[in-house]
Amino acid sequence: MKVLANDGISNSGIEALQAGGFEVLTTTVAQEQLVKFINENKISVLLVRSATQVRKDIIDNCESLKIIGRGGVGMDNIDVEYARSKGIHVINTPAASSQSVAELVFAHLFGGVRYLYDSNRNMPLDGDTQFKSLKKNYAKGVELRGKTLGIIGFGRIGREVAKIALGIGMKVIASDKFVGKADIKVEFYNGQFINVEIETEPMKDIIKHSDFITLHVPAQEDYVIGEKHFEMMKDGVGIINAARGGVIDEVALIKAIESGKVSFAGLDTFEEEPKPAIQVLMNGRISLTPHIGAATNEAQDRIGTELASQIISLLKVQEA
Repeated sequence: MKVLANDGISNSGIEALQAGGFEVLTTTVAQEQLVKFINENKISVLLVRSATQVRKDIIDNCESLKIIGRGGVGMDNIDVEYARSKGIHVINTPAASSQSVAELVFAHLFGGVRYLYDSNRNMPLDGDTQFKSLKKNYAKGVELRGKTLGIIGFGRIGREVAKIALGIGMKVIASDKFVGKADIKVEFYNGQFINVEIETEPMKDIIKHSDFITLHVPAQEDYVIGEKHFEMMKDGVGIINAARGGVIDEVALIKAIESGKVSFAGLDTFEEEPKPAIQVLMNGRISLTPHIGAATNEAQDRIGTELASQIISLLKVQEA
């Protein structure tokens, strides 16, 4: 049987699939050519990340497909229920990239409180002629220790974020419609650990009381953070979105930054991908990354091997 990893897969994933008797193709096929390619090559398993869309046209016209796999958490680029109604398995890897996303959140947070997003733009331009002036501009940073981090969405990624926050001495508050409380196990390099129980609170309380806010929610039909929410926040709040584009109203965000309500933002996802709004890209107080939350070597290895394990298990059961 053949597997098409259209958005790529780690070498460890390829090796695991090959050991299970699968032929793995890593050709990147254009969206409009996918149906033809899948049919001509009798592809049994289609693996995607966020780039490839798996909609009804593919599901209806590719009879050889038995499994659609998403390397990552969100599956908004796949018509999941429709595929399952047609007897196709749809799988993902919800835990594999949680730590990587959480670390990126803190890359944005640490960079934000010390103005790295801006100093890295200006030092190459003026560092040799205006060093003292730049030093003065960036000399009013703050520490994260002792500050309150509000986590909106307290699933796997939100809890990984909480672990790091607790480890550096932050107060953590969280909101989640489906989680009442969670035990957060903060582990250290030498095998020691502490357990911290966090009870979730209404989102309005998170909005009001947080020094920094990070979102970890799935794609929504409406904004999770809009203009009315920015008005409720503390002055000078920092906000991070490494979840999904469209959960923050970017127009309202820019307005809040310009008014001083928001001191900085860190964005890994955008309302319009792959062409984010110019106003967002050019704003001097936004730290920017191109949707790379899960893009670490370790996460990609975990994603590849986890997908391989699920595929082998599902198709071996079918064969049996």
